[in-house]
Amino acid sequence: MASVTLNNLSKSYDGKQQVLSGIDLDIQHGEFVVLVGPSGCGKSTLLRMLCGLEEITGGEMQIDRRRVNDLPPAERGIAMVFQSYALYPHMTVYKNMAFGLRVAGEGKADIDRRIRHAAGILKIDHLLDRLPRALSGGQRQRVAIGRAIVREPKLFLFDEPLSNLDAALRVQTRLEIAKLHRELNATIVYVTHDQVEAMTLGDKIVVMHDGQIQQAGRPLELYQQPANLFVATFIGSPKMNLLDGYIRQIDTDHILVGLAGGQTVRAEVDGSNQLVGEAVTLGIRAEQLAEDTSHSEVFTGTVNIVEHLGEANYLYLMLDSGAELVVRGDGNRMIGRGEHIRISAPASAFHVFDQQGVALRRLCPGNVAGRH
Repeated sequence: MASVTLNNLSKSYDGKQQVLSGIDLDIQHGEFVVLVGPSGCGKSTLLRMLCGLEEITGGEMQIDRRRVNDLPPAERGIAMVFQSYALYPHMTVYKNMAFGLRVAGEGKADIDRRIRHAAGILKIDHLLDRLPRALSGGQRQRVAIGRAIVREPKLFLFDEPLSNLDAALRVQTRLEIAKLHRELNATIVYVTHDQVEAMTLGDKIVVMHDGQIQQAGRPLELYQQPANLFVATFIGSPKMNLLDGYIRQIDTDHILVGLAGGQTVRAEVDGSNQLVGEAVTLGIRAEQLAEDTSHSEVFTGTVNIVEHLGEANYLYLMLDSGAELVVRGDGNRMIGRGEHIRISAPASAFHVFDQQGVALRRLCPGNVAGRH
């Protein structure tokens, strides 16, 4: 296992194109950290800097409290699993897993021990004599992971390892990676653009955008208390509903937000640093809206689209005010397009973001259940 510390890390090309800036991050021994964000946000570049494939422009990187800025990849104690399997097609699974160890000069007995141990963990011990062309996509990915395990590294790096798999294999392999983390108690840094992978795998999620860290924390923390509009709309599926409004009133335990059409919504957030009349954005998760009026904040609207998922359905509403909302409803309830319904939510469920997109502190974030 290894700890990782990044201090004010930056990356630019030709001194002009800034790819990463001001990256500060601490990764603890045995932690599973997921770097997530849209394409081009810098997450894969950061991973390549960790493994030594990209030079560091500025700042400091430490692995196990050792400065590694100028160390070559072979001296960093890391192993990387790439998006492509990159297996040698003419070598058996055994020889693919053994190749790096043989180049490093390891003994035959030790190589055999490591390969059979890794193959047992990944349940590919019956595949050791096969060539890559005789394997499924999921099996090839497990061989690539096994090739990393046999190196017994301090730090595992995964660069979108599931993106080439179909939906069913992604779920299966995701579970296997989670089990692997528990069995090895390994430190893992995992890159993905898929926020579902991030939420289900990570001990800590690092949300990136435009070469900067937007927020880092536990999955439920990011879901319940997003730092800004970008995190709020990136984490969670479907994304958070957003409504434009303004601050109508500020009290010690809540603010009142005025919406289009004259409706006023109570939100239990800290508005002590805001001004009455200031423009804000009101946010609410789809599962926090209920098809009843038992809560204090009520909306009415017409169903435009219904997505049936079995245990639940998603209702896409056009509110009477002209705004749109997505509601997670009961999958057993039959509801049709064009139906006019009333929905409600508790004041504790609302998020509020200021004009710069920064979230106001929610006073009761723990009241929001669920993790997507």
